[in-house]
Amino acid sequence: MYICPMYSSELIKGTLKTIVLNLLKEQGKMYGYEITQRVKELTDGKILITEGALYPTLHALEKNGELDTEKEFIGKRVRKYYKLTDQGRTMATERVNEFSDFVNTMKFLLDLEPKLGNAHT
Repeated sequence: MYICPMYSSELIKGTLKTIVLNLLKEQGKMYGYEITQRVKELTDGKILITEGALYPTLHALEKNGELDTEKEFIGKRVRKYYKLTDQGRTMATERVNEFSDFVNTMKFLLDLEPKLGNAHT
């Protein structure tokens, strides 16, 4: 499903929609293979998303009205590009904010950073 040399597939599975939405928000339109390569590049190879994991996510986002597609003919081949709808842009922002809050909560919960306001040391 996912090839993750650094992270468990459960972590990636829970964040894949957020990753895709945010990437499309930043890049405009992209095709599937381009998304997998950009994630690999941005994470220095720590996250490798297979097409078998990516396409069901893209199709679900499209079904939810968060993505639109357009086809482009390149020679005899057709390339399908994905881009955010207005709803998708809103959802990208909401998911990134939610994920950021979640990371901060986990840092606190797992005691990975000092608790603020703790005067009892």
